Amino acid sequence: MREARERTFFGQPRVLANLFGVELWERFSFYGMQGILLIYLYYSAARGGLGVDETTATSIVGAYGGAVYLSTILGAWAADRLFGPERVLFASAALVMAGHICLAVLPGLAGVAAGLILIAVGSGGVKANATALVGGLYSPDDPRRDAGFSLFYLGINLGALAGPLLTGLLQQEAGFHYGFALAALGMAAGLVQYTFGRRSLVGPAREVPNPLPPERRRLVAVAGVAAVAVIAGAAAMGLLPARHLATIVVVVSAVASVAYFGVILTARTVTRVERRRMLAFIPMFLASVVFWSLYQQQFTVVTVYSDQRLDRSILGWQMPVSWVQSINPVFIIVLSGTFAAIWTRLGDRQPSTPAKFAAGTAVMGLGFLLFLPLAGGGPNSAPLLALAGILLVFTVAELLLSPVGLSLATKVAPAAFRTQTVALFFLSVALGTAISGVLARYYSADDETWYFGILGIAALLVGALLAALTPLIRRLLSGVQ
Repeated sequence: MREARERTFFGQPRVLANLFGVELWERFSFYGMQGILLIYLYYSAARGGLGVDETTATSIVGAYGGAVYLSTILGAWAADRLFGPERVLFASAALVMAGHICLAVLPGLAGVAAGLILIAVGSGGVKANATALVGGLYSPDDPRRDAGFSLFYLGINLGALAGPLLTGLLQQEAGFHYGFALAALGMAAGLVQYTFGRRSLVGPAREVPNPLPPERRRLVAVAGVAAVAVIAGAAAMGLLPARHLATIVVVVSAVASVAYFGVILTARTVTRVERRRMLAFIPMFLASVVFWSLYQQQFTVVTVYSDQRLDRSILGWQMPVSWVQSINPVFIIVLSGTFAAIWTRLGDRQPSTPAKFAAGTAVMGLGFLLFLPLAGGGPNSAPLLALAGILLVFTVAELLLSPVGLSLATKVAPAAFRTQTVALFFLSVALGTAISGVLARYYSADDETWYFGILGIAALLVGALLAALTPLIRRLLSGVQ
């Protein structure tokens, strides 16, 4: 690890390039698939879809998105207690590839169920451990940390840009299953790339920071099998209706969040300073939930909006619906380097983490309010350029909060809960993403003014409240900026 730090990648530790390489391909497959998932669910059979009603389809997508981030708990726990982050990252990427293969080759809802479960569990393991490994490249007081996470964000968004463009075009020209197959090929490329470079990740990357005692491993294995059996039984008995899956994931994510904070805050291995920092993390966790509940509607409400309200005609050619989801990555690629340069140039004079969180949440609310001038129009009435401008605002909000939140999680993490604290941040994303699926059921073209207006104002108020609490939060952070 020490040798890697002497060689730089745009001023950052060189091994960062290998980590965002595997995330790049994982995001290619993830967003490539997600770009066509919702329309695959609600398009009629004549259009190659499954004919599920829109409310159920958005609930499935919201639940799936929440489950991805909920699964970071499993991936982080396996890293901290059983195998170490590097090994879990590799195995999780293999699960993601298997999930995309299921979507590509298995027909109907059986393929959707098998594919989404595998991808959710695998993506959760990839996200938690890749982020924790990036955080491990820096000392807590290294001023390059936020800039490094912004560059990491840039790398993975190259995949997020290309995925929807290529899978969407292939879906439109050849069919949905070809698009899913391309996502599987992308993840395979990521695995090959990572296999050649994984030996560079040594030391803490392969250590198990809080090993599970051998006598408890059998108990954990039995509990895991029992949990899978209970979930499978509940599904077979119809106790997990697709229409309410997003609500179920909201409840599970909320309970898991409270339990996780309780475990960390009461653990005897956590010092007094670490406990204060975790208390400071709570209001930013809640602001993150609000942010993601709006931002993740790109995959629910904004997808429906793009399919039904957006004028996607370009010189007589109809742009695929999924291409709208590549607009945000374009802006991230353009702006993330700028944000990284700004934070690097400001150094110790840059805004504090709570101030960035407050600004990100408020700007996200502003993005929703920008839908109001377009409200009330009919099919194809919303200009593509206007939606692109709104997504630009979404991107600014994201860059103020998301990479900063990842960086914060690695800075406030107690030593015994290093990867699991990153998973706790992703729990805020899980909760927000699932809420986005619940909120989507209230969207309709007839009530756009109320829908976008109420949610936009709510986010602005949360941002203002967090700004007011910033001095208190900074004191609790005990030197973490």
